[in-house]
Amino acid sequence: MLRINQTLFTMASNLTFPGHASNISQIPSAFEIHDNRFFNIIGSAPKLEALLKNDDVPFAHEASVFIPSTDELFLTSNIFTDPVTNHSTIQISKVKVNALPVTGEVIKTTIPMANGAVNHGDGILFCGQGNQTEPSGLYQMSIDAPYEAELLVSGFYGRQFNSPNDVVVHSDGSIWFTDPIYGSKQGFRPRPQLPNQVYRFDPVTQNVRVVADGFGRPNGIAFSPDEKTVYITDTAYTLGDGTNDPTGPSTIYAFDVSSINGEQFLTNRRVFAMADTGVPDGIKLDMDGNVYAGCGDGINVWSPGGVLLGKILIKDGAANFSFGHSGQMFILNENTLWTAQLSRSVKGALLRI
Repeated sequence: MLRINQTLFTMASNLTFPGHASNISQIPSAFEIHDNRFFNIIGSAPKLEALLKNDDVPFAHEASVFIPSTDELFLTSNIFTDPVTNHSTIQISKVKVNALPVTGEVIKTTIPMANGAVNHGDGILFCGQGNQTEPSGLYQMSIDAPYEAELLVSGFYGRQFNSPNDVVVHSDGSIWFTDPIYGSKQGFRPRPQLPNQVYRFDPVTQNVRVVADGFGRPNGIAFSPDEKTVYITDTAYTLGDGTNDPTGPSTIYAFDVSSINGEQFLTNRRVFAMADTGVPDGIKLDMDGNVYAGCGDGINVWSPGGVLLGKILIKDGAANFSFGHSGQMFILNENTLWTAQLSRSVKGALLRI
């Protein structure tokens, strides 16, 4: 891997920049303004820089779990062919993002075909998509060598999960995750045994429930800051077999998190937004309730009311991302890891830093 330092500056849009009208020309062209409220998010001096690049391996695809205490970022790659074994594989990398120089290392783990992930206790909770012989499920991994991993749940009452894609943890300890059939479509998982669904898992009682169905390919998942709303992306525009369906959804749905008979249910399903380029893959919120998604043209940002505020444009798009300290964002662009500096007042809802 090599370190790049590339900042993109040109004339921005002609929208009014409240309080900073003289600085509009300094807004990088990578920041596309659709609504004046986007200026509150990006601040007066936003930056976009490439941190790491690897032309041989698409190392920056999913997970993007930031560890605040060490300034380390854990990433999962896209699927690629291992030149040694000639088998399809996915690797996990650990990057020291605020070191000089920025460095990354591949870590060894027993998680089969790791994908989405989230901070969980003292470690990281990974979606393991599984393979033809090893089960898919949720794996808890230590952030320290030798990176031991434990399988928490692998199926729904005897039926194996398809290929869990993304995961989030509620403040009550319950774990919510999506399970599309991408693994089977990409040829590394057996024929699906379950529909494309979203699950809630209680690690204390071991109860696992279906909380949402009716998706083409459920993908990203995130809670609002007050946990009253959950956002789930459907990316069935991309089928997973190398083809796209223009009539398939590239949509973010919102649900109310309701308590019924003492249990959590998802109610009031509604369209929140649709990505106009590619699909909304990874999804996160800030503490103001703005919704961010990795899309085919970069990071798209919507207001809590579903209005497109702006975009952080990156060639070939972004699958996932995460917030760091004080408005820092890490963006995964397959062969390149980018960092964006937004307004220092922006705090991600997940870590609240």
